[in-house]
Order: sequence, then structure tokens, then C-alpha cells
Amino acid sequence: MATYTLPELPYDYSALEPVIDPQIVELHHDKHHAAYVKGANDTLEQLAEARDKGTWGAVNGLEKNLAFHLSGHILHSIYWHNMTGDGGGEPLAADGVGDLADAIAESFGSFAGFKAQLTKAAATTQGSGWGVLAYEPVSGRLIVEQIYDHQGNVGQGSVPILVFDAWEHAFYLQYKNQKVDFIEAMWNVVNWQDVARRHAAAKERAGTLLLAP
Repeated sequence: MATYTLPELPYDYSALEPVIDPQIVELHHDKHHAAYVKGANDTLEQLAEARDKGTWGAVNGLEKNLAFHLSGHILHSIYWHNMTGDGGGEPLAADGVGDLADAIAESFGSFAGFKAQLTKAAATTQGSGWGVLAYEPVSGRLIVEQIYDHQGNVGQGSVPILVFDAWEHAFYLQYKNQKVDFIEAMWNVVNWQDVARRHAAAKERAGTLLLAP
């Protein structure tokens, strides 16, 4: 059975300074992300054991655990590549990401409107969660989602292409309880090239994902 593995960071721990402190990147990746990978693999083993023995008393909890850990692994895997020390600004045609810029303008009216919505969604997530820009394949538009924990409150079939981690472990050592300050600073490290590649890939396979007219 295939298992999940912790991906290597695409940069060193200090690459996102001063927006994100190297200690946060190290702990976040090596401890928190690693725990989601282990949790997903452990849950798969427990589900396999349940199938072998025909013991289903814990199936509800196991399915929730799998959704939690697997979604945490996937979102974090996107998160690391969504950032770069040379990022920030906004997507522009001059930088080769014109299709993404057009999609944002069409879906949200303007980049400023999109930025405000994603910032508010991430900053006001109750408890732990994420603010996410996702491609929605039924309409072919971009939407902002507010994800509780890692897996709640999402549109079925939507594909995350830009994720802002709003869990306290993502920022507390540096920003204390000022989540809004962290989210505002995140815009300075967005890797629009990566977001644009994810957007293009999601559009390309939308036909195979389409679930409703």
C-alpha cells in the first residue's frame, strides 16, 4: 500500500525572512507537517486492520482522522511551494502570469477585492484553519474558501491553488497573537509563478473533475 512522505522544503529555513522566522519554518515543516504525514499513514494502517478483522466500531473516528491528517499534509505541501523569498506584489501579464491575473479580475472584480477577501477569510477563521484561493471546476471560476482545521467548510471538487496557513503554529513565535499582521505579511512572499501553474493545471483537468452541469 502506498504511504505518504514528508516532502523536502524547496528552500532553506531562512529563505522567507523577515516575513517568517527560520525557527518557525523548521518547526512547522519538520514537526507539524511531519505529524500529519505520520497521522495519515497510521490511520491507513488502522483502517486496514479494521477491514481485516471486520471490526468497525471506530470507523467514524478513523475516517475523520484520515480526512484531518491527509488534508493537513496536502495543504502544507501546497503551502511551502506557494511561497518564495522573491515573491509578493500581484500577478501581472508582464511576469508571464496574465491568465491568472485575468481569472482573479473576472472572479473577484479586481486584485484588490480578491486580496481583501482572502485576507479577511484567513484572518477571521475561527480557531485553527486556512484561507484558500481555489479553482471551482463546475463554474470554472476562482473562489475563496475559509477552511476550519484542515478539511471543513470547502466546496466539493474545488482545487486549492493558494493557501494561507492561519493555525497558531504558523506564526505565534514571531507574531504572537497578531494573526492579522501575519496574514498581511504573507502577501510579501506569495509565489505567483507557482499559483499560476496550479491554476493552469486545475483548468486543464477540469473536464475530468466536472461533477454537475
